[in-house]
Amino acid sequence: MLDSYLPVLVIVAISAVVGLAIIILSTVLSLNKDPSRIKLMPYECGMDPIGDARRRFSVRFFLIGMLFIVFDIELIFFFPWATIYEDLRMFGFVEMLIFVLVLLVGLGYVWRKGALQWE
Repeated sequence: MLDSYLPVLVIVAISAVVGLAIIILSTVLSLNKDPSRIKLMPYECGMDPIGDARRRFSVRFFLIGMLFIVFDIELIFFFPWATIYEDLRMFGFVEMLIFVLVLLVGLGYVWRKGALQWE
């Protein structure tokens, strides 16, 4: 029974050794070990961080994020359909056509309401 778990134990041991080696080597080989105020400052897209980190975001930011997630997750349904497309024949094609039409109607509604406009 130990023979079946041996490859898993070898992989865990190798990954632990590699992880520890990376941490130890980065600590030993670091060129400048003198922390300063500028080095400890958070990096924010190449700009100096100014203001409070707890500022309010526009509702449109969250709305566009949710719409992206919804349409991205619905796009995932195309992959299983594409793998068994030949088995489904015309029924699968019509079902996916209806699905795409519902997606397009939803996208048209969102577009018409102006939810994709960043003002």
